[in-house]
Amino acid sequence: MKANDVRAMTPDQLEDEMAKLKKEQFNLRFQKATGQLENTSRVRVVRRDIARIQTVLRDKRAIANA
Repeated sequence: MKANDVRAMTPDQLEDEMAKLKKEQFNLRFQKATGQLENTSRVRVVRRDIARIQTVLRDKRAIANA
């Protein structure tokens, strides 16, 4: 997910996307623990997408409260 795509989303959309990514991250961790994870790079991508969304969401909330 590109940063520009994330910035174009509304806070509600960001919250929904965050929940989806957190669920995927849990499933990936579970697959890794059971030895079923095939695409190990997806863990890194999901973790970075979560961080990207958290950063943009924090910025949007700061602007709204300013």
